[in-house]
Amino acid sequence: MMQSRLEEYFQKYYKVCCRVAFTLVKNQADAEDVAQEVLLRLMVYQPEFAGEEHEKAWTIRTAINLCKDLLKSKWHKTTVGMEAVSLEEWEAFEMPDLEKDDTLFLVMELPEQYRSCLYLFYYEDYSIREIAKVLEKPENTIKTNLKRGREALRQKLLERRILCH
Repeated sequence: MMQSRLEEYFQKYYKVCCRVAFTLVKNQADAEDVAQEVLLRLMVYQPEFAGEEHEKAWTIRTAINLCKDLLKSKWHKTTVGMEAVSLEEWEAFEMPDLEKDDTLFLVMELPEQYRSCLYLFYYEDYSIREIAKVLEKPENTIKTNLKRGREALRQKLLERRILCH
């Protein structure tokens, strides 16, 4: 029974947690570690959920919190991050379970508050209300971050277009 429950969680949430974590930590191995830790916590703590949406929100919130903990850790602060990778290397990098999406890599270059909102809104199809609950922020803050994030993304797209010509 424990095996089938783990398989069910894996099927439902592993890829989602990997994608969310990857947008925050910008590293495939760390993203996979975070996703595995989320699944482990689901199995160990077996929290009660009001419904499937609550369960999914819990997994995403847990992934975000684990990413924040990782980013604050001494190990992470003393290593070189993905932002040190050149644009050519970035473009050659492909993460399994993610479609080739140049825009996603530009989203990942944005500050965390914009990156999280844009990713959850456009890639996970969350509403503003749902994002506010998951990120534990007021809806107006989410709206502002989406607006500012879209503008920052538009600037990056324009810069990239100018550099390509």
